[in-house]
Amino acid sequence: MTEKERMEKGLLYDPGDAEILAEQSLYQDRLDDFNSLRSSQTEEQQRLMREMFAECGDNVYIQRPLYANWGGRHVHLGSNIYANYNLTLVDDGHIYIADWVKFGPNVTVATAGHPVLPELRKDIVYQFNKDVHIGEGAWIGAGTVIVPGVTIGAGAVIGAGSVVTKDIPDDVVAVGNPCRVLRKIGERDREFFYRNERIDWDELK
Repeated sequence: MTEKERMEKGLLYDPGDAEILAEQSLYQDRLDDFNSLRSSQTEEQQRLMREMFAECGDNVYIQRPLYANWGGRHVHLGSNIYANYNLTLVDDGHIYIADWVKFGPNVTVATAGHPVLPELRKDIVYQFNKDVHIGEGAWIGAGTVIVPGVTIGAGAVIGAGSVVTKDIPDDVVAVGNPCRVLRKIGERDREFFYRNERIDWDELK
């Protein structure tokens, strides 16, 4: 079995393998092109995103710079997604991001990990990858870190600075390090948008 095949199966593998690095560099070059575009070059941004990512829906906007180990090659994007500055996608494994997901600045989504045993991190720094799933309408707050293998439920809100080490269910507010469910999203959230400030539904578009 080649190192690339081991990588794709989620086994321990050598990420410094020549075949892997040669393929990876091609996608990183395309990411460099994306990050070098001017803000006004919206059509070119859209074209490159459809080439870079495994899947890319409609109305996806990513503030540059974007960082990705494989240049987005293993990232599956739905539609109506927004990502603020410095999104880091450690996409050695696959990252699935559903429709309407929003990212604050400086978020890291990691699929790659390394074994705890020290001798497996010496001459060859072995690695493994576990996919990450982010459900429809989730909001990932600024500075959040999402570790390999995690699923975040639809509609979930992850508070700024959280470290998500375990699955988060649908329709909850979760915060902290490690990230824990704080409460369900409920009727009060239909009335207030911030503390005791009411949502002026009649004035909203």
